[in-house]
Amino acid sequence: MPDAVRNEYVHIGVILKEQGGPQANAPAAGGPEAPLVRFTRDWRRVRCLDPEADTALLEGMESELRRRFESEPDGNLMRLLTESLSLNVQMTEPKAYLAESLPAGMEELMRMYVEPPPREKTQRLSGRAAIQARMRGEFERAGVWELLRKRIAASEYTRPGDPLRIDAGYKPNGVVRMFHAVSLEPGVEMAKVLAFSAAGLRIGVERVEKAQLELTAVIEPAARLGASDEEPERLEMYRFGVETMEENQIRVLTTSDLGRVAETARRELRV
Repeated sequence: MPDAVRNEYVHIGVILKEQGGPQANAPAAGGPEAPLVRFTRDWRRVRCLDPEADTALLEGMESELRRRFESEPDGNLMRLLTESLSLNVQMTEPKAYLAESLPAGMEELMRMYVEPPPREKTQRLSGRAAIQARMRGEFERAGVWELLRKRIAASEYTRPGDPLRIDAGYKPNGVVRMFHAVSLEPGVEMAKVLAFSAAGLRIGVERVEKAQLELTAVIEPAARLGASDEEPERLEMYRFGVETMEENQIRVLTTSDLGRVAETARRELRV
């Protein structure tokens, strides 16, 4: 039944009864065909609405309705429902439905009203996109995302034509802090690009901002990429990427450190 406050409800089953006319599927004896009843086999939507729902009771209700319909195929449908349904279950307003047959109609109506829709395939973020999303999420949680500079053009500090854009940054107390997502999932190329750019950025920030640059690369944890002693080649590549950046005075953190980084930004920006 609909929630008294939110008016939310879940369809759990379909009852289909032939209305008048010749009954092609009627038993040979010529008597009326019993209504069909089917309840869902997937109770997840019900449990989302009511985690304490007694699904065993609901399943038993289906069996009871089927038994009553078979024993009284020409009985008063609404009376049978009233006597069999729980107080937590009610009928929606009956509707006419044109179907080739009762079984075919039942299948179609279950798909339309009861069964959960097929899950859409959502593309999992990976590589730089995943790191960027995590970075933004942590800064937003700290309430500082809107205060940061985004997509900082390296050409402001190096020379015209430099295509690199640093993901985010801010300037507290005479220090410019910049953060850039560097994925080691496809290889070490991103790490080498940032390492190559670090010196020019540092000199340019000192010239333009009259401040020191703290450049941070945010990467995936080694375990996320399967970089372990069991995968020595991946581990060597991962270490090479990290060491290449650190040798060029780039601070390297993983996404696991972003909560702490965002909290530091919150304090320094006095949010």
